[in-house]
Amino acid sequence: MKYVIFLGDGMADLPVPQLGQRTPLMAAAKPNMDRMASEGLAGMIKTVPEGMNPGSDTANMAVMGYDPRRYYTGRSPLEAISMAVEMAPDDVVFRCNLVTLSDEPASGDAPERFSARTMLDYSADEIGSDEAARLIEQVNEAFADDTMRFYPGKSYRHCLVWKKGEKAMALTPPHDILTRVVGPYLPSGPGAEPLLSMMIQSARFLPGHPVNRARQQRRLRPANAIWLWGQGTRPNLPDLARQFHLRGSVISAVDLVRGLGICAGLDVVEVPGATGNIHTNFAGKARAVIQELARGQDYVYVHVEAPDECGHRAEIDNKVRAIELIDEQVIGPVWAYLESQRLATGEPYRLVVLPDHPTPLSLRTHTADPVPFAVFSSDGRDHRPAAAYDEQSCARTGLALNTGHELLPRLIRQGFRE
Repeated sequence: MKYVIFLGDGMADLPVPQLGQRTPLMAAAKPNMDRMASEGLAGMIKTVPEGMNPGSDTANMAVMGYDPRRYYTGRSPLEAISMAVEMAPDDVVFRCNLVTLSDEPASGDAPERFSARTMLDYSADEIGSDEAARLIEQVNEAFADDTMRFYPGKSYRHCLVWKKGEKAMALTPPHDILTRVVGPYLPSGPGAEPLLSMMIQSARFLPGHPVNRARQQRRLRPANAIWLWGQGTRPNLPDLARQFHLRGSVISAVDLVRGLGICAGLDVVEVPGATGNIHTNFAGKARAVIQELARGQDYVYVHVEAPDECGHRAEIDNKVRAIELIDEQVIGPVWAYLESQRLATGEPYRLVVLPDHPTPLSLRTHTADPVPFAVFSSDGRDHRPAAAYDEQSCARTGLALNTGHELLPRLIRQGFRE
């Protein structure tokens, strides 16, 4: 048996007036997802436990088979694992975004001027990794010491390790505050002062860096500050690949998901041109899935970030298009390959499609609402169809999984009979 989970990050949404009160899933042309729902089993699943933050960390952790209430220790350590950053058990890791803030007001002291700025872009126009690494190098020159060091990642996503650091402070993801004045969302609480100080100081020297001067000449947004959030300590996660007797792989452009995959015992697959946005290499991800299955892997978790990015940016047409590209260029080719192999060898397969959480265009951030999922089994074992794959159609089947981490054991072992 082969298993493939297609995770379209943030695909679920609310009805959009510009789409005739349809959601992007309802508006998108996605025959493969619709076929999975109409010929298989469909329902709703709650991926984020009650009371927990609806992040891609908690949600993907659940879909991968871990109970976040038991295993979650923070987002950033998972990203650091993917980046091969060494962490002691008492080290605290923070996500470090390179962001674009509005111009600084002319009056007031440095903290007041910083507080009055607006979050224009949490990704600095999705800055390239090479440019970002040069900026993080300067950040380290300014702040690194025996207790703190920054590590460059991909694009705007980096991390800070604070040895034996504090983690009880309140921090806010920058993608949650687009177009808002940052003052109410600055670090606060125990241990926040050094983080806030670095953020304020970074906004004084980063604008003049040659990378940012060159970006402005190309009419790109400068990465004119760092923003710290997502703190946590190294998790202790069981090897799910060994637990379920699976040889598996994870395919994602996002360090968070790759780190989870490493913890789960999955091989991490590099895909050239995988960017984490709508310009990602969709077809390359499908080819990578097929190559992994062809070399003997039983299970592939393929994650596509693009719909989530579009939700945060309130890009209606791009979110619809991202869903269509996942359907056409990722699910379609993989399904065709598995069906051809079934006809040739008799090997059955099971496919799952779902988001990790909703990222409503109207809110530009995540919510903890249940999301639609569909399962197609080539042997016909699961049959509870929906008219189509979308929020309303899947809800009408009446099938509801109340804990996200039960999806994987049901897929592999128990089935979906209530």
